[in-house]
Amino acid sequence: HWNACVYYFASTIAYGITTEGLGTNRSEFAYPAEAVNGSETPYASVAMKYAYSLHWSTQTMTTIGEVKPPEALWEFIYLTITFLLGVMIFASIVGSIGNIITNITANRSAFQDRLDHLKEYMSYRNVGKDLQNRIIRWFDYLWAQRHTFEEEEVLKYLPDKLQAEMAIHVHLATLKQVELFQNCESGFLIALVLKLKHQVYSPGDYVCRKGDIGREMFIVKQGMLQVTADDGRALATLSDGSYFGEISLLNVGKNGNRRTANVRSVGYSDLFCLRKEDLLHALNDYPEMREVLKEVRENLDK
Repeated sequence: HWNACVYYFASTIAYGITTEGLGTNRSEFAYPAEAVNGSETPYASVAMKYAYSLHWSTQTMTTIGEVKPPEALWEFIYLTITFLLGVMIFASIVGSIGNIITNITANRSAFQDRLDHLKEYMSYRNVGKDLQNRIIRWFDYLWAQRHTFEEEEVLKYLPDKLQAEMAIHVHLATLKQVELFQNCESGFLIALVLKLKHQVYSPGDYVCRKGDIGREMFIVKQGMLQVTADDGRALATLSDGSYFGEISLLNVGKNGNRRTANVRSVGYSDLFCLRKEDLLHALNDYPEMREVLKEVRENLDK
C-alpha cells in the first residue's frame, strides 16, 4: 500500500498528471497521464489510481510479471530499492512461517526422538515383540492424551508459591474425593497435593497384586480398573474418582500392609499416586492430623 502511494506521487512529481509540460517526455515506467489534450483518461479516477499503483507495487515487490523498464535515473534507483524491499519482506515472511512450523512440530519431534531411542534400545536388548508393541502403544496413548511432558520438568521453573497454587488448582478437588482426607484441614491437603504423582497404565497392566507390600494409595483420574481374585474373577470395578490402597497409608509404621486383591487396568488408566513416605512427611508438619486419620481408620474397620 505505502509503496503504491510512493509510486504514484513520485510519478506525478516527476511528470505531472498530463502530457503537457513535465509530462511531454513521460516514461512508460511512470503512472500514465490522467489527461491528454485537456481530456481526462481512464486513469484519472481515484479508484484507478489506487488499483493501478497497487498492481504495480505488487508486481515489483513479488517479482511476478513484467514491469515496464525504467528510463530516468530516479526510476532505476526507485525500482532497485523496491526489489530489495520485496526480497527482504519475502524472506521475513518465509522465515516466520518456518519458525511457526518448527514450533508446532517441536514437541512431536522431541517425543519421536525419545521413542526412537527406546526402540533402538529394545532392539539392542532383544526385547520381545509383544512387549515392544505394548510400550509403543503406551507412548502413542501419551501423545494422544497430550501427556508428553513431565509435570515436574514443566513446573520446576516456577517459584514454590506458584507451584503450590498450580498443584492446588489441578489436584486438590481430586484429593478431596478420598474419604480418608475429607475431614483434614486445608494446609495438610495442600502439603499432600504437592506430592501426588501422575502415572499411566496400559490395558492389562496390574497396578498392584495380592500379597504385595502396599506403600502407596491410588486415585483414579481417568479410566477403568478391575479388582480381581486369584482366579481372575472381577470382584469390583473402579472408575473416575475411585481410589484404593488407602488402608496401606493408615498404618503409620515403616512397613506397609499386604495387598488383599489384584487391581488391573482394563484400558488405559490415568492415576494419581500418593506414597506412604510423603504422607509421613506431611504428618510431621501436621501432627494433629494423626488423630483424624486414626478415627477414619477405626470407622473403616467397623
